[in-house]
Amino acid sequence: MMHGRYGDRRFTNGMRLGVAGCAVALTLAACGSSTKPGASGSSSSAGTSSSPGTKFSTENVSGLGTVVVDGNGRTVYVLVSGSNKNVNCDDASGCTKVWPDLPLPDGSSAATAGSGIQSSLLSTMKLSDGETYPTYNGYLMYEFSGDHGMGQGNGEGITSFGGTWYALTPAGNTITAKTSSSNSGGGY
Repeated sequence: MMHGRYGDRRFTNGMRLGVAGCAVALTLAACGSSTKPGASGSSSSAGTSSSPGTKFSTENVSGLGTVVVDGNGRTVYVLVSGSNKNVNCDDASGCTKVWPDLPLPDGSSAATAGSGIQSSLLSTMKLSDGETYPTYNGYLMYEFSGDHGMGQGNGEGITSFGGTWYALTPAGNTITAKTSSSNSGGGY
């Protein structure tokens, strides 16, 4: 039987070539993708080519109305206490684990005003960590880890980390109409 041994050897060699080809393809794919490490406390979203802190616009969020959103389309929040416009939220306190900050990426000096944003209210602030952050009407902006996508406003009115978190209107004012929720656990 000519087919038996010769055919088996060719099949085995073909399998080896196929497996080797797959290994090379996977290696090339892994080498072709690179991830630039972000700044401490920064957030990024899969499928987004730019940092969420590079462009801001507005969207309608159920229960809040029209609010400022970041480059990922997620609601941004500000932390205030009394007349203090920017209560400290940093990595050391654990605040940015719950409320990710939005630093400008290296090489960027300003954020871009998208639809509904007043460019005169969009600015930057350099903090002691050396990072430059976008501001809107003087407020430092953050995402909320409890928002799992666009169109959510789950962080509105939460009292934590020494103040209360609010979304912003396109005019740069805090939205305080929604019922506040408090968590004394320090996290959120």
